[in-house]
Amino acid sequence: MRILIVSDAWTPQVNGVVRTLRTVVQELQDMGKVVEVVGPDRFFTIPMPSYPEIRLAIFPGKRLAKIIDEFQPDALHIATEGPLGMAARAYAIRRKVAFTTAFHTRFAEYLKARTGIPEFISYAWLRRFHGAGAAVMVATQSLREELMARGFEHVRPWSRGVDLAAFSPEPREEWDLPRPIFLYVGRLAVEKNLRAFLKLDLPGSKLVVGDGPQRRELEAEFPEAHFVGARHGAELAKAYAGADVFVFPSRTDTFGLVVLEALASGLPVAAYPVTGPKDILAEAQVPVGALDEDLRQACLKALEIERTACRPFAETYSWRACAERFLDNLVPVNALV
Repeated sequence: MRILIVSDAWTPQVNGVVRTLRTVVQELQDMGKVVEVVGPDRFFTIPMPSYPEIRLAIFPGKRLAKIIDEFQPDALHIATEGPLGMAARAYAIRRKVAFTTAFHTRFAEYLKARTGIPEFISYAWLRRFHGAGAAVMVATQSLREELMARGFEHVRPWSRGVDLAAFSPEPREEWDLPRPIFLYVGRLAVEKNLRAFLKLDLPGSKLVVGDGPQRRELEAEFPEAHFVGARHGAELAKAYAGADVFVFPSRTDTFGLVVLEALASGLPVAAYPVTGPKDILAEAQVPVGALDEDLRQACLKALEIERTACRPFAETYSWRACAERFLDNLVPVNALV
């Protein structure tokens, strides 16, 4: 089976969408599938306004059509709603090719936070974008229900996994900081709601691992917090394991891979009761995290949770199962012909 994935989010970007796609592609290839990802790296790009770390392909339609024609996929998946995603969608409609999409990112909420554009306008466009596909994949049941209530159709579940070999309770980073250590890992951007964490009155230390457009601003505003920049691989795993509580302040993520990475590292989670963390933590038989509209209370509750419960729960999330569900959700390109 030949699978072509078109995504505006791809290496060298570092985010949950890229990590998900890279891991699923590897799993599919291990299963004997022929998989190719078409990302912005194959096109002329410009920096995304207000987020220069992300590059956007410019007028990719003609070259993208040639790539699709040459690859001759059995299934086409459009992972994102950016310039590449729109070009792939236009190609598929023009050629009467069936395709699937995924709802990875709450662009409506992000656009409102950055530009003030009302959410209903963005959701109308997103509904139209995804409505042309045979199915739209989502990571959680609560997001599936929300999108269906907004008029999205053919919404299919597609959960996530965690690399249990990469993230574990040992070895730990021996942070030279007052305990307890409350850790955040992720992009430093407005949509991550990081101020909600950094302004909390908590004992011990606040530790921030990651980079992004808000870093300088947040460092200046919260000098008592410890910003150590982005970490990857073994260094990231040690950073997780060396903390006491993982804090996930985002209200707009559609899943939160970092939540699973923290749990795999033996780290209890504190978060708001929103899509992503509430879906993950609801499946635990014993407490592995705390949800509360008062994030400070969630942090303090999480501090009391037994760390040894976190890893076994994370072990129930498999990337192979994630890849198999993705495969089940795909449709043949000739399904509409």
